[in-house]
Amino acid sequence: MNAFDYESHTRIVFGRQKIDALGDLAASLGTQRALIVSDPGIVKAGHTVRGCESLRKAGIDWELFQGVRENPTTADVESGRQLASQVRPDLIIGLGGGSSMDCAKGINFLYTGGGQMEDYWGIGRAVQEMLPMIAVPTTAGTGSETQSFALISDAKTHVKMACGDKKAAFRIALLDPELTLTQPSRVTALTGIDALAHALESYVTTRRNPVSVAFSREAWRLLSENISRVLEEPNDLKARSGMQLGACFAGVAIENSMLGAAHALANPLTAKFGIPHGEAVGVMLPHVVRFNGIQYDDWYADLWEMTPDGKGSLLKNDNADALAQWVTTLIQQSSLASRLTDCGVSEDQLSDLAVGAAEQWTGKFNPRPVDTESLLELYRQAV
Repeated sequence: MNAFDYESHTRIVFGRQKIDALGDLAASLGTQRALIVSDPGIVKAGHTVRGCESLRKAGIDWELFQGVRENPTTADVESGRQLASQVRPDLIIGLGGGSSMDCAKGINFLYTGGGQMEDYWGIGRAVQEMLPMIAVPTTAGTGSETQSFALISDAKTHVKMACGDKKAAFRIALLDPELTLTQPSRVTALTGIDALAHALESYVTTRRNPVSVAFSREAWRLLSENISRVLEEPNDLKARSGMQLGACFAGVAIENSMLGAAHALANPLTAKFGIPHGEAVGVMLPHVVRFNGIQYDDWYADLWEMTPDGKGSLLKNDNADALAQWVTTLIQQSSLASRLTDCGVSEDQLSDLAVGAAEQWTGKFNPRPVDTESLLELYRQAV
């Protein structure tokens, strides 16, 4: 096991109708004026209004920024920073999916530290203290609520920048599973597959440690047991609760162990072809599992035995292959693409994609080393 230095920066508050406690939680941080970062879809669903009403009852003034788009860009963050400069909040609330939460972090970086988003690309680039933040996730996917990283795309190049700093961790993650009931079925599938990938990849990275393994395992148990149920019965609140907690715990695991090659391969697919992140990760994940399983099949054995199909059927070998097939079947049942050709990607485009994947930071934590050649072969397997 690797050495580790673990300190939880985020208080997790979980339960039905907890959105109504947002005002009291904000008040506990000494808040007088809050900036809420959300998106039009979440506003339309009524979740943002409900959060605003809770703030009002607690005597907290608020201003709403709803200029968040999927895969937030530097332009989105700059628009939010401009509003923050006018409002001068003492708290920022990210209310929505991963895009809203990441955009909230990005706005906080620029509002408190100045400069451009590119200045914070990497780890520990924030030199000023940042405003306290509360996350209210309405999806079960990114785990951004328990991570100190913001993924922001360059508005011109579409390159995703991972900007991380402990100062950017949410003080409170408010998890209300009822908020996830309004997710469309496709969003449920995309975010669910992304969360599964987080648990699966964080479990086997070169930085895995006792803390990350504990959270990855529990995340995988919750997610693998509930994702099919959520897809079949969208109003099953117990299953929704399992998915939301699983995604949250996977975020804690990422914070402590990072991700791997599946995410390195997925990011260029999103940047160049606009493939949704969850779908891009899902296409590549089974191939990465088989690739890693050549050396680390025993690690995957633990997760395979925890899946609904694998309970009590621990294999002597080929656990990675069984796990990869289970993921593929789940993706197909989710009506998501399982091949690159289904996403409009042709074989003659793979070389450029491999070059981009080799530049991705997460690939450096993959248990089996990857380079342009091996990443190209993984793309070929997914065509």
